Amino acid sequence: MILKGFKEKSNKKYLNKLLTEREVNTTKSEVQSLGIILNIDEFDDLESFRKLADLIKVRTNKLKIVAFSETNKENLNSWDDCFTPKDFGWKGVVKNVELQSFLNKDFDVLISYYLHDNIELKLMTAASKAKFKVGILVSDERLNDLIIKTDIKEFDVFKNEIFKYLTILNKI
Repeated sequence: MILKGFKEKSNKKYLNKLLTEREVNTTKSEVQSLGIILNIDEFDDLESFRKLADLIKVRTNKLKIVAFSETNKENLNSWDDCFTPKDFGWKGVVKNVELQSFLNKDFDVLISYYLHDNIELKLMTAASKAKFKVGILVSDERLNDLIIKTDIKEFDVFKNEIFKYLTILNKI
């Protein structure tokens, strides 16, 4: 129990380091690839994200969805890539090779779709090499370039807003 607290503190320290070193990318390139970080304990509709990718004209082979759950991974057979807190070590070290390859991929847009203030989800967002980050989490504004403040169950509102802002920013 004490070690868990120390581990969380070291991960928070690493998260703050990532966020202070982050450089905002200001290129006006169009969206070709899309990465999504999702907390499936809050929202588990995969098909909604596929429709969103179709709306912003991202091909399915350029779409990658990663799910995170606080529960055990064996119960989540319907997801290809699902991760738990056990996939993270001390100082933000990612123990899972698939998750590390997702974080190293240079997505044009990364969507962080979660409201739960979780250190592992924040680490995934901050460690991602994505050029433009969009999210709905308001508690730490340094994580995302664009924050769309909606309820997690109002996906249609989120979809319309992200389409509108990506169009304004000449990314679509």
